Amino acid sequence: MDFNENLNKKIETVNNALKKYLAPKYPERLYEAMGYSVFAGGKRLRPVLMLSACEAVGGKAEDAIPFACAMEMIHTYSLIHDDLPAMDNDDFRRGKPTCHKAFDEALAILAGDGLLTYAFEIMLNTICEKRDIRYAKAASYIAKNSGTCGMLVGQVVDVESEGVAIDDKTLMYIHDNKTGGLIKASLVAGAIIGGATEDEIGDFEKIGYNIGIAFQIKDDILDVTSTSEILGKPVFSDEKNNKSTYVTLHGIENAQEDFKTLSEGAVKMIENFGAKGEFLKEYADTLINRIN
Repeated sequence: MDFNENLNKKIETVNNALKKYLAPKYPERLYEAMGYSVFAGGKRLRPVLMLSACEAVGGKAEDAIPFACAMEMIHTYSLIHDDLPAMDNDDFRRGKPTCHKAFDEALAILAGDGLLTYAFEIMLNTICEKRDIRYAKAASYIAKNSGTCGMLVGQVVDVESEGVAIDDKTLMYIHDNKTGGLIKASLVAGAIIGGATEDEIGDFEKIGYNIGIAFQIKDDILDVTSTSEILGKPVFSDEKNNKSTYVTLHGIENAQEDFKTLSEGAVKMIENFGAKGEFLKEYADTLINRIN
């Protein structure tokens, strides 16, 4: 199986599982809003990272499917809330109206809340079913990096930094937590479920840091070099919201150079996992060269 076939298989497997989890039930409009955002064109980056990390340490990808779906729900909830008028106030996401525009603000908030709580329900049910401490450790790591030691605090500092001149240390804190939190959680949780050693878990934390920071730097670069049609969301949105970015603090050339250094560093660390990490290495390469 070549890289693209493997990637498409992973994405299809996650999508099929998500469709089962999000099958409509009462109240239908809530599940419609949840499904609308989950299936609005996401690349399933975090689930694919999780499944790939699981395989890289010798585990089976199917063992991590419920957690991969939970991760995508957590990520999607964060996007729904991030787009709200109280946050970034964006009208489009992935080329489609954002949840609060397609439905309304109240339902968008509730859809985000629904996805977050459902994600933890899925993980807890899996822990009870498997009766394996690895799944509990993976859920704990996801919770930590989704909340007050990860994405949530990154978002808080990000919101508080709008219209304020911030230093590089603060910006890196935002990027490492807001963007890097779920990327690290995806890789580390997948590795834990796959039976990783403590040293391997530490390696994946470093890989996740590099990919997370590089991913956000790329976002900052694309925000000023791409188009709304390619990105599927407004360009210059950071400027509109008076946000400091890696580009505004370091300049476009330095941002591109640092992005390259971080990305290549992540790929080099993945190479240590040999043939089992080959797909993950190729996938990291695709993230480096993405255009949206």
